[in-house]
Amino acid sequence: MMTAQALIEVRGLGNRFGSLQVHEGLELDLYRGEVLTVVGGSGTGKSVLLRSIVGLNRPSSGEIHLFGQPLLALDETRRLPLLRRIGVLFQGGALFTSLTVRENVALPLIEHAGLKRADAQALADMKLGLVGLRRSAGDLYPASLSGGMIKRAALARALALDPEVLFLDEPTAGLDPIAANEFDHLLLTLRDALGLTVFMVTHDLDTLWSTSDRVAVLAQKRVLIADRPERVAACDDPWIQRYFNGPRGRSAHASAAHRPGMATEG
Repeated sequence: MMTAQALIEVRGLGNRFGSLQVHEGLELDLYRGEVLTVVGGSGTGKSVLLRSIVGLNRPSSGEIHLFGQPLLALDETRRLPLLRRIGVLFQGGALFTSLTVRENVALPLIEHAGLKRADAQALADMKLGLVGLRRSAGDLYPASLSGGMIKRAALARALALDPEVLFLDEPTAGLDPIAANEFDHLLLTLRDALGLTVFMVTHDLDTLWSTSDRVAVLAQKRVLIADRPERVAACDDPWIQRYFNGPRGRSAHASAAHRPGMATEG
């Protein structure tokens, strides 16, 4: 599945907020067709890294190449077409509360693809079906949705413009184990069906073992290791050992190994 083609290349990335240096000399690649999961302790800048790559945070130093183009060096006219090739599911969904689910998903189609409202809403219904939501869910407002429905609706919006790369920020946070497992399966199904490449930030060990082709560990202001989950778990770094090989980590690994269709290798 994984090829040598890197869709995203991060080189020498630095992120500083006042006197706080979050990243320094960070290096990371995202390869076409893979699910790359980013983990790390609190304060290591997982979401900051994601926001830097999708253009919501300007790093203090370094380079980000997106689809072979130097993202930070491009003017807005050249940058926007690149960013339309990615989709983002923000932590908590970030749906517009004053819009229905259908209107939330249709909005990028109207604003960025220039579709008429009726056409955009018809296509939005197709995207909702793609993520397992009934058409009737499109009439609801976010306040009426369960946690799992919010995640699916936000995923439908992230897929609205048929992105090549999907960014997920804590996609299973707040979900019960059944809903989280269903989301993991949906993610792999969509990755295979649509040919997506996925960059995911998560602390969910079950999701990590179930879906990841590679795991990148943020520590000491950089990527400490980026490799297959089994190889990362074997790293002798103390934090990695506590994270992957504690009781919860061992349980998640064992559980994922027995699920059909999951990405974990024995």
